[in-house]
Amino acid sequence: MKIDVLLGLQWGDEGKGKIVDVLTPRYDIIARFQGGPNAGHTLEIGGDRHVLHTIPSGIFHADKINVIGNGVIADPFILHNEILALKAKGVQPKINLRISKRAHLILPTHRLLDAAYESAMGKGKIGSTLKGIGPCYTDKTARFGIRFGDILSSDFNKKYNALKDRHLRILENYDFDISKQEIDKMPVAEYEKKWFEAVESLKEYELIDSELFINHALAEGKRILAEGAQGSLLDVDFGSYPYVTSSNTITAGVCSGLGVPPTAIGKVYGVFKAYCTRVGSGPFPTELNDETGELLRQNGNEFGSTTGRPRRCGWLDLPALSYAVMLNGVTDLVMMKADVMNDFEKVKVCTAYKIDGMENPELTFETLSGDVKPVYRSFEGWQTSLKGLTNFGVLPAKLSEYIRFIERSVNLPIDILSAGPGREQTIMR
Repeated sequence: MKIDVLLGLQWGDEGKGKIVDVLTPRYDIIARFQGGPNAGHTLEIGGDRHVLHTIPSGIFHADKINVIGNGVIADPFILHNEILALKAKGVQPKINLRISKRAHLILPTHRLLDAAYESAMGKGKIGSTLKGIGPCYTDKTARFGIRFGDILSSDFNKKYNALKDRHLRILENYDFDISKQEIDKMPVAEYEKKWFEAVESLKEYELIDSELFINHALAEGKRILAEGAQGSLLDVDFGSYPYVTSSNTITAGVCSGLGVPPTAIGKVYGVFKAYCTRVGSGPFPTELNDETGELLRQNGNEFGSTTGRPRRCGWLDLPALSYAVMLNGVTDLVMMKADVMNDFEKVKVCTAYKIDGMENPELTFETLSGDVKPVYRSFEGWQTSLKGLTNFGVLPAKLSEYIRFIERSVNLPIDILSAGPGREQTIMR
């Protein structure tokens, strides 16, 4: 068997969580392979809205195993609260949630470091979610990190205090008064106490050698879907650096984030919106700072699931989409939120970038580093509701034309179309 992959092709917030939930019945195991609580995967089930930050989006299917992989980093306090929220809605994560012993822990002081670094950058700030993601991945790479397997050891407190003291020494170099800081609207000391209480509660969950679990499952013929967080244009190597996340968000990250060989990768579902959004700082060639951009924001409810920040909105960027398709080896395209543009008279698509008077149809180092102007192609809007549509054959003619143009441009068919937030508002080719 192969492990299929589902990931985002833009700057995150593409709607990955919903599609994982829709596809979960086809699989036995759903496994997150990177990222942390900076993710916000939103699912709408029976009119009820759920937001997941660390737990895989297949958790609402009690007969499917959900794995937090070794490439994920987790804040125990946030994870514990996420579990409590699920329990309040009748979900029992203890039954079908597994956590890799090799997944790294976000300490309260990681969050303080995140805030100090962001503050020190002034106007050049990255736009961090301030969840401690970057500092935690830094410690992982520098070999100072603490992992879930460590919470079971007798010297866990010693390891914790050693890393905490290291962080405090670093913070002494910043104009950053720790005594006045709060984390999630509570004093640092109180957050730390709740953090340790959460660690104790998580000991009740099954901690596994996830790389062995995943590979044994593949050998047994189990069907596995790897779930990504953030988006391809936020990849630490190939995204709009330095305005990126701290992990590899592309298909290659599955191998290191779950411990599987490249030969084990099967289908790659690439999820993208019919337009573009981004949260935080960084280049965004097709951004619309006008009434159209605001209309996209309001119609699409484009506010961060994790931060609540309004998302920047703009037209679809085909050079960037083609780039992400190439990097990921996408086999199946999924287009989200076409319904957001139901009332638009005109819809535009960026087909190239103009740099120093020359047009370039490809995303390059310079594209995301310098001043570029998008070259657009305009389409007539479909100006009709997509509600109740169940197959591609009955889509409005103008929407079908829009879809065909995208398919020709990236040389791939769009196999799944989302026409609303609910599970049932999903059209399969």
